[in-house]
Amino acid sequence: MRRREFIAALGGLALWSYPTLAQQRPFKTSRIGIVDNAPIWDNFRQGLHKFGYAEGQNIDIEYRSSEGRQDGLAAAANDFAAGLVDIIVISGSAAARAAQQATTTIPIVMIAIGDPVAAGLVQSLARPGGNITGNTLLGPEMTAKRVELFRQIIPSISRLAFLWNHNNPSHPAYLEEWRAMAPKLGVEPLFVEVSNIDQFEPAFEAMTRERCDALSVTADPFHLSHVGRIIDFAAKARLPALYAAQENVAAGGLMSYGPSLPDLYLRAAGYVHKILQGTKPADLPVEQPVKFELVINLKTATALGLTVPQMLLATADEVIE
Repeated sequence: MRRREFIAALGGLALWSYPTLAQQRPFKTSRIGIVDNAPIWDNFRQGLHKFGYAEGQNIDIEYRSSEGRQDGLAAAANDFAAGLVDIIVISGSAAARAAQQATTTIPIVMIAIGDPVAAGLVQSLARPGGNITGNTLLGPEMTAKRVELFRQIIPSISRLAFLWNHNNPSHPAYLEEWRAMAPKLGVEPLFVEVSNIDQFEPAFEAMTRERCDALSVTADPFHLSHVGRIIDFAAKARLPALYAAQENVAAGGLMSYGPSLPDLYLRAAGYVHKILQGTKPADLPVEQPVKFELVINLKTATALGLTVPQMLLATADEVIE
């Protein structure tokens, strides 16, 4: 229902047509606040450049680090909300919640949010309301697709571990989706919480003890910041794992399926441009992904003793050998 509502709301609106450098720009240097700068933010900066923006010329970007802590997100958001920036751009539901709690007036552009409606960040995808808009991962709706991918490699799969973070406002929607879909999909989910560094080892022990057949990992920013530990565990435990980000497969994960994160960061620049030109966030529909990617690491599959069907390899966007 949300997907149809969103498409109807767009009604052919071309939000992201790139202007030439001669087209209108803000009259003043605009200030953008980014929390937890990382290499993937280069895609956002590339998007800004396509709209004619350049750091030190017509935009300034302020960076703050949360140091991987929930209170760090709040501190960064409060710093920006004190008037330091004109727009806050954040990634992930936890950071979006922190920014939402910090300000109701400064525009907020969110990137790669699992379910912004369920998280209470926007009223609806078509009509966000308030000062927040951006794009979503459509995470919860992909549960069935992820199980289908696992089943093509592990036909006998029956128990699947799901890594979740209670600090992520979108994750309750994931859990609800799993509870609703699991009986129909013929799998038993094991919900394993990792909300801080100290919970990684107990989580790994629980997955081993419960003899899970596979592991599903979301694009939760905290988990991704420690994804090396997850990949190492999966390799040692010989546990097939499916990730949300293709970068995790390049780092040794088995496979990934989901929206292209680089594309979501790139497209977020369009929201910043529209807002700087005077459009209110409430009038910009939340955008769903337009680019999904399946990436498979054959080297990892071989190490795990798995055979990847040729039909699945043929549908993959990238195969790492």
